Amino acid sequence: MRALVDRFYDLMDLEPGYAALRAVHPPTLDSSRDKLFWYLCGWLGGPSHYIERFGHPRLRARHLPYAIGEVERDQWLACMAQAMAEERVEPALAAQLAEALTGVAGWMRNR
Repeated sequence: MRALVDRFYDLMDLEPGYAALRAVHPPTLDSSRDKLFWYLCGWLGGPSHYIERFGHPRLRARHLPYAIGEVERDQWLACMAQAMAEERVEPALAAQLAEALTGVAGWMRNR
């Protein structure tokens, strides 16, 4: 999971096609990397690192300060799909994750 999250943020930083997504993040991505890693660990049934540190995720509420539209949502999903492909996430698992994350990413839209 850590390698997937790190690749996701590396791609966001490197690929011009994810510029709108990168723009809604802080200048340094260290905290974002940790939070996504902690969240996904618990979301996928592992340790509840995120909840232990911050309480209930309240994802939509936590993302309201950031302008997230269709472009940012689509770039987030594309970046995650690219990271899963490059990290060689098993295809059936990648498909399940992509489907679930599409719903979550859509819920984050606030403009």
